[in-house]
This record gives sequence, structure tokens and C-alpha cells, in this order.
Amino acid sequence: MVEGGGKTKPFAHNLPRQCSAQNGLKIFLGYSSGVGKSFRMLDEARRRRERGQDVVVGAVQPHLPPAADALLRKLEVVPLLPVGEGNVIDVETLVRRRPEACIIDGLAYDNPPGSRNETRWQDVNELVQSGIKVITSVNIQYIDELREQVEAVTGKHVTQTVPIGFIESADEIEIVDAPPIEVPPAPGEERTGAEQRQQQLSRLREMTLVLAADVVDHQLSNYLQSHGITQQFGTVERILVCVSPRSNVETMLEIGQIVARRFYGELIVVYVDQPEISSTERVALNEKLALARAAGARVEILQGRDPIDTILNFARTRGITQLFVGHGHSGSRIFGSPLHKLIRHSRGMDVRIFPNAT
Repeated sequence: MVEGGGKTKPFAHNLPRQCSAQNGLKIFLGYSSGVGKSFRMLDEARRRRERGQDVVVGAVQPHLPPAADALLRKLEVVPLLPVGEGNVIDVETLVRRRPEACIIDGLAYDNPPGSRNETRWQDVNELVQSGIKVITSVNIQYIDELREQVEAVTGKHVTQTVPIGFIESADEIEIVDAPPIEVPPAPGEERTGAEQRQQQLSRLREMTLVLAADVVDHQLSNYLQSHGITQQFGTVERILVCVSPRSNVETMLEIGQIVARRFYGELIVVYVDQPEISSTERVALNEKLALARAAGARVEILQGRDPIDTILNFARTRGITQLFVGHGHSGSRIFGSPLHKLIRHSRGMDVRIFPNAT
């Protein structure tokens, strides 16, 4: 983990925006430590070298897994330069050596006092400006503008970060995507703790996918603008958030807003009226609907004897592309449930399931 006493640095460099097959910046983006970014970078270095490219390693993490370490031993490494109580990338040697590509791990590190640059990402920028292709990596928690959102999910505070503007300057971005699987409880850990960690990983993965899509969209906008092309975007995604008194509406709305904003889409919140719910449930429901209205979503109260049929009929008539629904906690039965019916009959729509609030 890159944590320490550094501070956020302003992004004040003018970076080249054009893409180039021989020069620029490639970033491996991950949502958590251990997804395999170092291995992917070193394996790409191996493949480039086998194709005859001049590739060197400028920095790697101090402790690599065995598979990544085996790749590293086959590559040329430019040693780090001691500065004060730490080590930094030897920018001067790399610029003089001028390889075709350079591997730099740990993009978010701060450099020790007295270094050529204050941060490692500034070292990388200098290498890119000198004409060296840099292949680097970072986890989403170290993106400065997303730091607070990630901290709300993980509870972990980081102080060494990379500005999102630098991420957007990359001409290639590749997600190291290990889809979250069921996390077994750690020794002595309760089952609910393992479920919570799994939900955290799923949320971080979602944020990483959205960030990568935003970077591509940013690059496309720059390209269109630089070529004088005006693009009109229509609504291509329509997200329907189905709420109940037990829905985790905050999370559903947050992700729904991200998707709608990213794809120029529409966000609708519906509730199928059920007069028989208790007064306590009615209060909870009204609070959730108020949150939806405050978030700018259009709220619809539907009437129908069968809630699932009512939701599906509404979704089909409105051209809904994504359905957000709540469900009981892990272990709750899905097969034969109303949720199972919704999934079976939602042809042409993606169904995303969110654990209900406790």
C-alpha cells in the first residue's frame, strides 16, 4: 500500500494529448492490491522484448509474487537512485539510456525531500516528455479526486495520490480486472465480515470500470474537439431503480447517477404501491423516495396487483436498459422468488442486484 506523509500535488504539467504507438503513457488500472498489475506489466515487458523492443524496468514494488519475480529476472533493471532516506527513479540515467519502453510500478509514491521531482508521477511525466514510452500502474484509491469516495467504501485513508488529469493524459488504459468472487471468512472472522469485504471489492471494481470509461470518453471528446467535430448524444441508457422500504437506496442512486451521467442516460425511480405495508415501512419508503427526488431522479408510483409484472410492463414501455433491484442478504433464496421471475422475464435488460439495507 502506498501510504505515508506525502501531500496532494497540483497537476500543472502540459502533457501531450496525441496517441502514439511508439511514445506515450500506458496505465494498468486496478481496484485493489493483489489483482495482478505488476505481473501484467512485467509480462508485457517480456513480450515486447521478445518482439525486439528495447525495454527496461525503472521501478517495481519491493515484494513481488513469485510469478512476477520470475519475469523480472529476465529483464534489464535500472537501479533506483538513493536520495536521503529513500530511493527514487533514476530519471537522468533513463533519459540518457533512452529505451523504447520503461516499466514503472507504484505510480502514486511521493519522492523523498531533495529529489528531482516531488512525486513519482511527475518523474513518469518527465520520461514521457523525453520520448520514452512508460508503462505504469495505479489502484483507484490513489486517484486524488476519487480518494474520499474510496475512503467511504474501505475506511482507509491515503495521502499519496495521482491527479485524475494525469490519468486522462494516458494514450492507453487497461483494467486489470479480476471479477470479485465470494470471499471466504478469514480465520476467526465472522461470515458477515467476509460478505462486507466482498461488497467493498465489488464497489471498488464498479468505480474502476466507470473511471476507465470516463478516460476513454475524455479522449474521444478531445479528439472530436481537436478535429472540429460536433457530436450529438441521445439517451442510450435508461436506468430503473426499484425501491422498497428495505432498499439500500443511497448506493443504488449513487451508481445509477454514475451510469446515467457516463452514458448520457436517464434515471427513473419506481415503487409499486402496496397499501398493506406498516406505518414504519411507509415512513422509511417516503424517506427513500425523498432522497431520489433530491438526487434529481424522476419518481413514479406504480399501481398493479403483481409488483413484478407491473415493473416489467413499465420497463418495457419506457425502453429501460438496466434494472436496479434490492434483495435480501447473502444466502437468501433467489430461485423461485419474485426476483427470479424478474430476471427470467427481463429480456433485453440488465438486472443488477443490490443487498438490502440492514
